[in-house]
Amino acid sequence: MIRAGITGPFGPVSLVERDGVLVGLEWRLPDAQGESAVLTEGLAQLAAYFDGRLKRFDLPLDWGTGLNEAVRRAMAAIPRGETRTYGQIAKAVGAPAQAVGQACGANPLPIVIPCHRVTGTNWFGGFSAPGGVETKAALLRHEGALLL
Repeated sequence: MIRAGITGPFGPVSLVERDGVLVGLEWRLPDAQGESAVLTEGLAQLAAYFDGRLKRFDLPLDWGTGLNEAVRRAMAAIPRGETRTYGQIAKAVGAPAQAVGQACGANPLPIVIPCHRVTGTNWFGGFSAPGGVETKAALLRHEGALLL
């Protein structure tokens, strides 16, 4: 696996690539910066996202399998500036909302696969990044989905 990172408005982030596919996003800079076409394009798209120019990522991703894949693809389909509830995703993928919440929490590519766009019906939901729900709120504000 190779890693490359940048520092953006939400702190340092690194993309992790294995065999030409992105498999992770880490909330830190890598110990050693790697190079590949996928990492270069991924960092360019992250920078464009941070600048507000990118609406949807277009990168080779490891989607996982089974329910995780279904939930990740459903999250990736949520347009920038919009949110969905765990229940809405659950209905779309045919799984319980709690299982969807667990799949969201297991997302290895936050921001790129926008798990921050999934909320509870009457609550904000969790977020596994440093800063937790504060980072989730900041990402949603960045996208114009949260005006608080």
